[in-house]
Amino acid sequence: MSSTTTPIRTGIIGFGLSGRIFHAPFIAGNPAFSLDLIATGNPDRQAQARELHPGAEIVDSPEALLARAGDLDLVILASPAHVHLEQGCAALDAGAAVVIDKPFVPTVVEAKKLIAKAEETGHPLSVFQNRRWDGDFLTLQKLLADGALGAVHRFESTFERWGRPKTGQWQETTTIEQGAGISFDLGSHLIDQALRLFGPATVEQAELARIRGGNSEDDAFISLLHTSGVRSHLTMSRAAAQNGPRFRVLGDAAGYSVGGLDVQEPQLKGGMLPGDDGFGVAPETEWGTLGIDGSEAGLTRVPTETGDYAAFYAGMAAAIRDGAPVPVDPRESLEVVRIIERAHAMSPLD
Repeated sequence: MSSTTTPIRTGIIGFGLSGRIFHAPFIAGNPAFSLDLIATGNPDRQAQARELHPGAEIVDSPEALLARAGDLDLVILASPAHVHLEQGCAALDAGAAVVIDKPFVPTVVEAKKLIAKAEETGHPLSVFQNRRWDGDFLTLQKLLADGALGAVHRFESTFERWGRPKTGQWQETTTIEQGAGISFDLGSHLIDQALRLFGPATVEQAELARIRGGNSEDDAFISLLHTSGVRSHLTMSRAAAQNGPRFRVLGDAAGYSVGGLDVQEPQLKGGMLPGDDGFGVAPETEWGTLGIDGSEAGLTRVPTETGDYAAFYAGMAAAIRDGAPVPVDPRESLEVVRIIERAHAMSPLD
């Protein structure tokens, strides 16, 4: 492993949206890391990778990168979920730490195998649940810690988009058994956030639908009952012409609601980089509200905390160099997969 003075040698498998937007900028912008290898077989993405990261070597397949994983300290899997087990085990066996983008894996069985492999090899394994560092989620965590809502009884979380089917992309060409579908995609974020806030849960209701055709669901609702007594209503869609509130949280003292999505993704897509002035800062027009409708005090605007995806890789550097806990324990992501498996069993597609 890398010392505290030499950069953590890093390779990324995949340079689509995930590798290009959510991983490479944070590795390139953190002096604890060096971006050494990028694997992509797509000629256009190869050209993008060379332009954006001229210091990295581009190889044309995951196999080519994994063959050299012994020369790396960290391998990032920005690849489809159904290859995560094989690629993750290969990287761990080669001596590298591993970060796996969500969805972690398609099954609980595969999650257990990857966790066991990490324990066997003694190398860090973490899952990129980056939306733990969304500004609105950080704001909600702070409100809960401060007791601003009182005892929460309902958590509503919505992540909806409108767009055409992802023709030719892995999300549309693979099956539910391979980790495709909105529940594995956006649902991995919503379930992880709910468990993070309110603890373990069981699936009370699941409604999964295929609205626009394809191999998997593109619209879903999952209701969780947490052992803490809180109910989480999670809604996700790629076929929503109008979006609901991102969060609506109801307590016995007040409620909190906020719309829109965290600003970091559009900022990254627009060319802004971590560390740039204003990165992760939500404009005042997008702040949420706290209070009780119709009460004398009314509703107050709550400044949104600054989003901080970079914190994930700061935590990963500490795990690799200092033996600190990984920023996301893969056992927590295993529980996300367990809930998704249960939701699919409760609401099979026709």
